[in-house]
Amino acid sequence: MNDDAMGRFPVPDRSELPDDILERIDEETEGAGFTPNVFSAFAYKPSHFRAFFGYHDALTEDTTLEREEIEMLIVTVSGINDCLYCVVAHGALLRIFAGAPKLADQLATNYRMADLSEPHREMLDFAVKLTESPGEVGDSDVERLRDAGFSTEEIWDIGSVVAVFNLSNRMATLADMRPNDVFYTMGRGERD
Repeated sequence: MNDDAMGRFPVPDRSELPDDILERIDEETEGAGFTPNVFSAFAYKPSHFRAFFGYHDALTEDTTLEREEIEMLIVTVSGINDCLYCVVAHGALLRIFAGAPKLADQLATNYRMADLSEPHREMLDFAVKLTESPGEVGDSDVERLRDAGFSTEEIWDIGSVVAVFNLSNRMATLADMRPNDVFYTMGRGERD
């Protein structure tokens, strides 16, 4: 396991991990070509690893949202929460899924200045409000998402992504989770 995955908690040795956790880490490593540090970090507590990645998988597999929309939500919320790991790692995924090398940087620093469609601007306005002022979210906010063309299920999924990644951001900050170096350059296109 990567000793640099997080700074405040020990990264477990592979020999200490249950078989199902090892299988999931190996599957991710094979698909990505490296082990994203979030897998090494969350392996610290296997029951939490299972719950977190189970919910993550449900969010990305059982939804009518496009994967780039999910990543847009994650990067925007992570930028608001100053979460280095999630901004960098999910910024790379957003660049890949959206095919837009600049979008992740725009969303992480000031989503209001990003080149967005009106529905996506409404989606991110809602995500930021749910992150910063959840007690102020009301019927009118949900109605604005409906008016922007999001279905009831998509609105649920938007809220779920925002909620889970507010949790993820806080855990990454607590653990001092560090992005793998490869994330910084992924999806940026050819370099001179």
